[in-house]
Amino acid sequence: MSPGQPMRNLFAALAVSMLFAGLPAAGAVAADAPQTNSIVMKNFDFSPMSLTIKAGSSVTWKNLDGEPHTVTSVDGLFRSGALDQNDSYTFKFDKPGTYKYLCSIHPRMMAAIIVK
Repeated sequence: MSPGQPMRNLFAALAVSMLFAGLPAAGAVAADAPQTNSIVMKNFDFSPMSLTIKAGSSVTWKNLDGEPHTVTSVDGLFRSGALDQNDSYTFKFDKPGTYKYLCSIHPRMMAAIIVK
């Protein structure tokens, strides 16, 4: 073994451990982790218009139109400010239910989040 070999072995072991740091252990299930889901506002519509998620998950809306839009729940639970092009808004849904929402600037834009 050359004089520098133990040090190279140590660096190699450190590199491998850093490569796998943060990965779930074998057999670990990430399915219970909360999800982040995306909805886009484009062509004066929400897409998708209906989204089913698990309780505890977040939804992020992003405006791709050149006009401002809002994300406003019909029951007053959440409300974004005016979102300009490429702005986004995120809300976490903790309880099961159906949450209808619209753009308060363009009220014909309507959609729903279904939380299971």
